[in-house]
Amino acid sequence: MSGGSILVINAGSSSLKFSLFRLDVADSLQLAMRGQIDGIGTRPHMAAKDGAGARLVERDLAITEVREVKDAFGIAAAWLHSQFPDEPLLAVGHRVVHGGAEFSQPLKIDGTVFDALERLIPLAPLHQPHNLAAIRAVREARPELPQVACFDTAFHRTHSRLADLFAIPWEYYEAGVRRYGFHGLSYEYVAATLHRFAPDIANGRVIVAHLGSGASLCALRAGKSVDSTMGFSPLDGIPMGTRPGKIDPGVLLFLTGQRGMTPKELEKLLYKESGLLGISGISNDMRVLLESPEPRAWLAVDYFVYHVAKEIGALVAVLGGLDGLVFTAGIGENSPEIRARIVEACAWLGVRLDADANARGGSCISATDSTLSIWVIPTNEELMIAHHTLALVRG
Repeated sequence: MSGGSILVINAGSSSLKFSLFRLDVADSLQLAMRGQIDGIGTRPHMAAKDGAGARLVERDLAITEVREVKDAFGIAAAWLHSQFPDEPLLAVGHRVVHGGAEFSQPLKIDGTVFDALERLIPLAPLHQPHNLAAIRAVREARPELPQVACFDTAFHRTHSRLADLFAIPWEYYEAGVRRYGFHGLSYEYVAATLHRFAPDIANGRVIVAHLGSGASLCALRAGKSVDSTMGFSPLDGIPMGTRPGKIDPGVLLFLTGQRGMTPKELEKLLYKESGLLGISGISNDMRVLLESPEPRAWLAVDYFVYHVAKEIGALVAVLGGLDGLVFTAGIGENSPEIRARIVEACAWLGVRLDADANARGGSCISATDSTLSIWVIPTNEELMIAHHTLALVRG
């Protein structure tokens, strides 16, 4: 098989991201286009750029046009066909949030696999249905196209049972109540790229900080996930844009028992109203908080840094030491101030930052006298999905 392209789809509750990767003459995948339709069901907007970053389209859409993910896919597919009419599409790769305990690697989607993914909806009720809606839409529009599911949980299936257990009756573990970990495609990409950026630590003990609107940390040993701050759901671990991170279960019992909150109200609180937004009362955007003069904005930033540093310490204990620290994702890649504050809070490890390199956003940002190296490595989950999809299509 030579030539052709891979379409990558990442469907969420209110957005559909789509990327096109084309095989070049050297049989390497190159980004041809990246786009997104967000505001599905509210204020839909479509934007796309080519592989060089030049704008291809940007326009508002009518709410009546885009009420659900299926509608967004139809519009995106029609636009793609108009822009790339002769593009030989080989397959479609999907980000699927939950693979449960069963799926530890990407796989082709057939009826049996799709049914299995539907059974996992209770484990990711806010994400899985939208992932599956995109798969269903592609199947209806282009039933002959191979589709591949790439799981955000799969990379963490190398955890030990000790890392994944909750201290509750065993029957719940067997029923699937365990720590799964998320952001796996991002961590897999960073782990696969470490040998290029930092060969000295690629086979060592590394903590990767995926810091964005959704945020987590992952402990790697020789490129394999040993532990992660996210657990049964993407709510766990460090504080995020609108999610609280680690929280005492007693708080949830209090809110339901004493405040009378329903499951839906609790879901909204934990997924949409907490985290940086909940503390600051201003924004879930770290950039806005860093520029704000409001004391609660400062408190939210301090809280974020404090808990990231705290969890780094816990993962160092799990690894039995540390050889490198990697920052990635939106905040991790683009906020020198947050990186500096986290490194300063971890000074007990002997880590030292090169202030100039950090300000420039260089790949290696550690000082020469740092006991371990510190890196900024841009993540690329879409390219990871494209590689997996191509590999499976080629058998």
